[in-house]
Amino acid sequence: MSWIQHLDGNILLWIQEHIRTEWFDPIVIFISSLGNAGWFWLVLLIVLLFFSKYRRIGLTGLLSVCIGFIITNLILKNLAARIRPYEVVEGLRFIGVMPTDYSFPSGHSTCSMAASVVLFLKLPRKFGIPALLLGILICLSRLYVGVHYPTDVLAGMLIGTVSAFAAVFMLWEKHGNLQKGSGQKNLDIH
Repeated sequence: MSWIQHLDGNILLWIQEHIRTEWFDPIVIFISSLGNAGWFWLVLLIVLLFFSKYRRIGLTGLLSVCIGFIITNLILKNLAARIRPYEVVEGLRFIGVMPTDYSFPSGHSTCSMAASVVLFLKLPRKFGIPALLLGILICLSRLYVGVHYPTDVLAGMLIGTVSAFAAVFMLWEKHGNLQKGSGQKNLDIH
């Protein structure tokens, strides 16, 4: 076992011993379930498509999620083929639903950051900040429930964030503000 995997495993055991509690488990399991197959983010982004003011944001988020999905679920998970931590780390127990795919990188984390970073960058702060906080909570929940190593989650967060910036570049920056004069503010961070 590599020293990184050993450290990853010890962090998960520490979370299990010092943070997990019976009353908190259902809350974190629910938060984690929001990332199952990306359903929460996909529904939210599709809803945005129905409002002309937010349609481009919804499209950008969907593109970001697609980029992250291709990189994480179709390429890296199969290349790395990392076994889930609860199958390797002695004494670690997962809670919630047992995943059926590989561990590295975290698909929940990739999707959550891909969607929430776009929403953070393009929506007004009163919506963007809560979206980003929820994205981060979903990422952290994967450690709490014991189905991902910390490096799985960090890699997923990085891939999702890069996917978000790539989608924003492709649909907003590359072609300039296509909706100038339409009344929509350009909320880019420069």
